[in-house]
Amino acid sequence: MSFLWITHARVIDPATQRDAEGDLFVADGRFVAGLSAEQLQRPQVIEARGLVACPGLVDIHVHFREPGQTHKETIQTGSWAAAAGGFTTVVCMPNTAPVADSPGTIEYIHNAIEHGAVVHVHPTGCITVGQEGKQLAPTGSLKRVGVVAITDDGRCVQNNEIMRRAVEYAKMFDLPILDHCQDESMTQGAAMNEGVMSTRLGLRGWPHAAEDVIVARNVILSTYTGAHIHLQHISSRYSVDSIRRAKGRGVRITAEATPHHLALTDSALAAYDPNFKMNPPVRTEEDRRAIIEGLRDGTIDCVATDHAPHTDYEKDKEFDYAPFGVIGLETALPVVLDVLHRQNGFPLPEALALLTHKPARVLGLLAGTLAEGALADVTLFDPEEKWTYDAKAGFSKSSNSPWHGQTLTGRVKTTIVAGRIVYAGGTIAV
Repeated sequence: MSFLWITHARVIDPATQRDAEGDLFVADGRFVAGLSAEQLQRPQVIEARGLVACPGLVDIHVHFREPGQTHKETIQTGSWAAAAGGFTTVVCMPNTAPVADSPGTIEYIHNAIEHGAVVHVHPTGCITVGQEGKQLAPTGSLKRVGVVAITDDGRCVQNNEIMRRAVEYAKMFDLPILDHCQDESMTQGAAMNEGVMSTRLGLRGWPHAAEDVIVARNVILSTYTGAHIHLQHISSRYSVDSIRRAKGRGVRITAEATPHHLALTDSALAAYDPNFKMNPPVRTEEDRRAIIEGLRDGTIDCVATDHAPHTDYEKDKEFDYAPFGVIGLETALPVVLDVLHRQNGFPLPEALALLTHKPARVLGLLAGTLAEGALADVTLFDPEEKWTYDAKAGFSKSSNSPWHGQTLTGRVKTTIVAGRIVYAGGTIAV
């Protein structure tokens, strides 16, 4: 057996309401109450004075691009970026090439995870064949090969009857549906949020109503079927209000927000930088404030990065033609600490809860806690260290980050997965 002793850390476990200086003990990859005198003679010791030790971070929305788009990211490089950002559990989306709409593709992904990932990676399967929104994918077969949810993320099922049948099947197989809320008839050719800034910049606007109507559709379908529908990357204050009222009625709706929607508004696009172009777009200050308040009162359940890698040559185009999406795994923790903890007064445990046990709870993942018997997934970070983020020197294959070149506060020092150090001192242990 292997033994690990993390000593003198500020231990924060929001799931068990632990917040005190102390030690963590690990035996054979799981947390234990303590080590025997004999075991204490031969553990690996991590001196963590001045650091926070929290559960390994959990991200339920990433794009690792494998199979078929490995010029942007692979499961291996995506897992490296996750580890460098303190994430020990991630859920990858199925909009690969081919899309993950069959058991064979899921098996391929499992094999790539087994051979390349340094963190826990869970696949999702498609709602519809080819993500075309016309025919349901084999939900039961996808469940049998280990998907944790179904989603057409990157696309939104436009046909309400097909979506109704999808959520009914998902409920039968006890799978959440994750939905990218976008009425495509309202966003053709759109590049950014519709408003004053889009008019000034001469770019076609993307109305918040395109999100709001699909959020409302999903609230209705969840009410009608009793199925669990999770709403991805919420960006509109009207959507936040709809979700709040639905939850007040007991509807099985959950939701997430991204670090970029917490921190940015459409004014950030004034220089036409494609690294600020994402789907859904960043919106107004009123929308940003509503999202923060939604996280504060539990309307929005968690934070997820929507890590979406694209190469430099894909992003280096006129703004209208550049692809949507930004990377975020290596910067999520400092951005959340800055926006929620420092600027908006969230106690540190509450901010960390949004990145640990709360996203794990949304999908029923066994992650996000330091409780005795749990897998020993730990993130050690210095909440006060200032550092300049160089996206081109990061672990992702791509560098399309809105935080490139910016000084951030809060830095991951060590990431531990099942009792094994996978990231420390700026290096991946492979």
